[in-house]
Amino acid sequence: MSSRSREVFCAALLVVAGALGSLGVRAAEPADRRLPPAERAAAAGDPASAASTTAAAATLRVCADPDNLPYSRRDEAGFENRIARLVAAELHARLEYAWQPQIRGIARKSFREARCDVLIGVPVGFERVLTTRPYYRSGYVFVTRAATTPALRSFDDPRLPALAIGVQLVGDDLAATPPGYALARHGAAEHVVGYPVYGDGPAAARAVADLAAGRLDAALLWGPQAGYFATRSAVRLQLAEARPPRDLALPFDFAIAMAVRPGDTALRDALDRVIERRGAEIDAILDAYAVPRQPAATAGAAASGATSAQLGASR
Repeated sequence: MSSRSREVFCAALLVVAGALGSLGVRAAEPADRRLPPAERAAAAGDPASAASTTAAAATLRVCADPDNLPYSRRDEAGFENRIARLVAAELHARLEYAWQPQIRGIARKSFREARCDVLIGVPVGFERVLTTRPYYRSGYVFVTRAATTPALRSFDDPRLPALAIGVQLVGDDLAATPPGYALARHGAAEHVVGYPVYGDGPAAARAVADLAAGRLDAALLWGPQAGYFATRSAVRLQLAEARPPRDLALPFDFAIAMAVRPGDTALRDALDRVIERRGAEIDAILDAYAVPRQPAATAGAAASGATSAQLGASR
């Protein structure tokens, strides 16, 4: 990396770019009409009516990226597609997608323009939306070839400064994620290779491919993406949790929830009930996609209000 490139890269490390939250969202009409009659009655506090009402046709509109594995794809191959199907079935609703790239301003386009009712994966407490209870919690991971012994596990590892390490760069300004910032703080930015999330395929997929081909020595990636692409690599790769160094006050793990527009408490509450009732099945879907997870009980205040830039995902 040239001196000028390092200067630009290190400057980018200081930026926290809100890939989802840069534009406001205004509240729209209540979501009750979109709930099946039984859920609508329950949300209104009328359990007798809820029990006796026959579920009629309803529509659950979900905004999703048409090409953003492992989350979603137009052929519904992503884990968020599978979770959306589970949610719609539980709500006795017809699932409908509003396909759009998960780029800056997605919250405005999703909710303010009334394109959809739900975003399946956002950080808990994400600004300008109303989020459900979390349905999983994940963090960043070191990814190395299985032949690397011992595996990378710490930013204090003396090998780091000499390694070519792939990191995700987020948004139009190519901001780095917290692990990128940690590498710079620990003198390991010399050989860093940045992978913009807007490119030919997911950034994590490109980084994993370069790691498998020997063009990288390691990668520091958001867990759900790393797990998915690493398990599909022709070369055996290993993952290890990347814990934040003590000298860096940035969160490295985040609780992930579903989002509805502000004020849509009825729909949010209905989704909360689905997450509670079908939690084991949601976990099974995440397992099938090799999503590394951390105990929800340890989710702290640092995860609240996180931006997708901090996650390094095109969300």
